[in-house]
Amino acid sequence: MSWSFSSRRVAIVVVMALLLFLAALGGTPTRASARPTMRVAPLAELASHRHWQAPPTTTDCEAAAGVACYQPAQLHQAYDLKGLYARGLDGAGSTIAIVDSFGSPTVRTDLREFDHDFGLPAPPHFRIIQPAGQVPAFDPNDATMVGWAEETSLDVQWAHAIAPKANLLLVETPVAETEGVHGLPEIVRAENYVIRHGLADVITQSFGATEETFPSVRSLLRLRSAFVNAARHHVTVLASSGDAGATDYQRNGVDLYTHRVNSWPSSDPLVTSVGGTQLHLDAAGMRTQPDNVWNDTALLGGPDAAGGGRSHVFARPPYQDRVRSVVGGHRGTPDISMSAAVDGGVLVYLGFPASGLTPGYYIFGGTSESSPEFAGIVAIAKQRAHHRLGLLNPRLYALDGRRAAGIVDVRRGDNTVSFEQNGSTFTVPGFDAHRGYDLASGWGTVDAGRLTAALAR
Repeated sequence: MSWSFSSRRVAIVVVMALLLFLAALGGTPTRASARPTMRVAPLAELASHRHWQAPPTTTDCEAAAGVACYQPAQLHQAYDLKGLYARGLDGAGSTIAIVDSFGSPTVRTDLREFDHDFGLPAPPHFRIIQPAGQVPAFDPNDATMVGWAEETSLDVQWAHAIAPKANLLLVETPVAETEGVHGLPEIVRAENYVIRHGLADVITQSFGATEETFPSVRSLLRLRSAFVNAARHHVTVLASSGDAGATDYQRNGVDLYTHRVNSWPSSDPLVTSVGGTQLHLDAAGMRTQPDNVWNDTALLGGPDAAGGGRSHVFARPPYQDRVRSVVGGHRGTPDISMSAAVDGGVLVYLGFPASGLTPGYYIFGGTSESSPEFAGIVAIAKQRAHHRLGLLNPRLYALDGRRAAGIVDVRRGDNTVSFEQNGSTFTVPGFDAHRGYDLASGWGTVDAGRLTAALAR
């Protein structure tokens, strides 16, 4: 089940509660109806059930919640990271900047618990800054703040899980990002600060707004200064591709467009758009079947699928000329994909105070998961190259989907979504995965051992 703030953070995490119920209680996870603030299994309702204090296994999650969940070691195996770690390629010397509104009051202690439980080292340096203004005090009864705290925990823990020796820089902003321009000027100001002061090598953004919700194209284009600045300073910028398949939310954050749309900053040509796949892993992290495009719409009853499609603002950039038959004259997204499914979600520790929230582990999915994961891959590639990589897209497209270069084609699934709205049922046809580049998974997913070598050349 997905949740979104009143802004609809396009690429926001999809959360499924991991307040896993005792079989003896006969409990099953529930799905909350859509609300202006967020959609998630109601915390107050779930708090009365037995909670998992220790991280559950995939079998535990399947038995109690009906979905698979994965621990860091399983993704390390699935993405061919273990060999890199054995060679000391673990992000050391790189810095990942994670940008989130408000942040989380317990982000440091939550990461320590996560690291302790999964045997991960603490990051060499973990700094929190608020360059766009002081963040207001955390209000445990404010659903928007609680949602951003959940987002922050996901971003920090899983960027770190992929690149455990990278430095982390959490960049907190004082205004919630929403549809249209609200909250984005503060984010742009904060990112420009990071870039000007040389504080990070890669920036991950698990948020966005539907292109059509901006007052004008010009108002969107005025927000690009951080990405231009990043390109000049060879800083890599990533963004999640979205969680509503080929559609996304209108300005009110509740209603969806009933036709294909795309979201920014994922659609920006100066940003690498990270889409979502579904992993099928055993306890050791070995694949039991090939990855497919993430689409939990049938499972969760709403538009819950990897974002992807053609921009209505940006023309096709030169690096996409080789896929012009797919994107036409428009910027197409995503560029690459990683794990994002709820059925196959990752475990995140939450310890902050909130109404009805029991500290412990929860299952998270959505492309808000895939962007920080890919940031970890970029951090390792930067370490391997001994220099910043800058805008990745020309290099990614030059690899032309080659398996030998670490691109693993995804040929199953689509991002078509159906949903009920204002008394009617709508289906927005998405895009099918197929051989080579497509608008459901981009070039596909990654073999990190090979891809970090290819990007570092």
